[in-house]
Amino acid sequence: MPTARPQKTTKPHQKPHVLIVEDDTFLSGMYVTKLTMEQLDVTLACDGQEALKTVKQNRPDIILLDLVLPKISGFDVLAAIRKDPDTKSIPIILLTNLGDRQDVRRGLKLGATDYLIKAHFLPSEVVEKVKHLLKLS
Repeated sequence: MPTARPQKTTKPHQKPHVLIVEDDTFLSGMYVTKLTMEQLDVTLACDGQEALKTVKQNRPDIILLDLVLPKISGFDVLAAIRKDPDTKSIPIILLTNLGDRQDVRRGLKLGATDYLIKAHFLPSEVVEKVKHLLKLS
């Protein structure tokens, strides 16, 4: 008599998971609120070290990453995520006020999916970018 195989436990209706890496509490709160209103599951990391730990533990579907962070810079976080075979394919939007061409080039060269300067994008536009990359819009 054949033995029963355990069924796969997948969650087809699970919300997409967004990790926001931002040390400014006002901005992070605003993005958490906007993304949660769009039925997305949101986690917040306040520094680069916490971001790397969260990525390993929770493997988000997309990351919004500031570059100027305590403990580990956003550039170093981006490089570490891209080096890891388990996380290298996660879309990462750099969301920063660093608008120098060198910073933009460096971020894209390290593997950022997109580079947004906070002052140039409304929160609703950032949410639309996230939804587009997650193929929700």
